[in-house]
Amino acid sequence: MAISADLGEVLEQVVTDLVENGRYNSKSEVLREGVRLVQEREARLRELDAMLAEGQADIDAGRVRDAEDVFDELLARYADEPGKAAE
Repeated sequence: MAISADLGEVLEQVVTDLVENGRYNSKSEVLREGVRLVQEREARLRELDAMLAEGQADIDAGRVRDAEDVFDELLARYADEPGKAAE
């Protein structure tokens, strides 16, 4: 299925330059790459949304610890290791 898209002057020039400079073989190739990048970004955003929802569910359920307690615990754990002393 063919698609026609008005990119505007600036984006059209970017696409043309990419083809003329040999980076891509055709304008269609440039646009396909752009759509693939959007798909990847959208997938990453869905993953982030899922992680945020999981974190919010933990907060809502009270499955949290005070950050100061966690930091103190980590500092104590690694203070005895050579080269890892707390400052």
